[in-house]
Amino acid sequence: MNDKKTALVTGANKGIGFAISQGLGTAGFTVAVGARDDARRAEAVRRLQAAGVDAFGVALDVTSDDSVAAAAASVERTAGRLDVLVNNAGISGRFDGDAQDPTTLDLDVVRTVLDTNVFGVVRVTNAMLPLLRRAESPRIVNMSSTMGSLALQAGPILAAYAPSKSMLNSITTQYARRLADTNVIVNAACPGYVATDFTGFNAPKTPEEGAAIAIRLATLPDDGPRGGFFDDGGVVPW
Repeated sequence: MNDKKTALVTGANKGIGFAISQGLGTAGFTVAVGARDDARRAEAVRRLQAAGVDAFGVALDVTSDDSVAAAAASVERTAGRLDVLVNNAGISGRFDGDAQDPTTLDLDVVRTVLDTNVFGVVRVTNAMLPLLRRAESPRIVNMSSTMGSLALQAGPILAAYAPSKSMLNSITTQYARRLADTNVIVNAACPGYVATDFTGFNAPKTPEEGAAIAIRLATLPDDGPRGGFFDDGGVVPW
């Protein structure tokens, strides 16, 4: 079996996901570029390979059970195991017309956001766990947000997006508790306010800066923290 470690990043064709892929690739990982759109995924793989990263594409729609199962089979065929999973794919959901004002909340928007930001993470994680268990030091990083912190209550009022990240944080701790006696280390990361299409490119941090915490958690030592929520400054309050 190939000794080189393999990392799967979801939503890897742009923004923070692409920067995480680039960072892990530079650190010596083979990167499985998970993305829905065939053309964008192929372009991301081409860009990574041009930068010297060992990368391959994986068709992955985190809202589809069939797509996720096929992605797991693809990673198994190509790499045989998985060392790192970064659950980065996420959506804000639409917020026009007070769709995310809690007093006028559109529950269809909530369902759509949860399907990607929470259910998608569970789908992908559970499909990839058998491959992660084959690795010596498997790591799972769930990309969250301080907007999901009940203590900080950061950012604008987005009553679908923010609670989706609160629930993601909670499910992260559930995984960490369940996997406490294994070598699978699970944590949540907040990249900070990053200039991507998600923020209209109007934010102080670059995608590369936003990716740093994910890369750190993806490469934790075996005695590293478990079930925590971290950003560049350290622990983020729940």
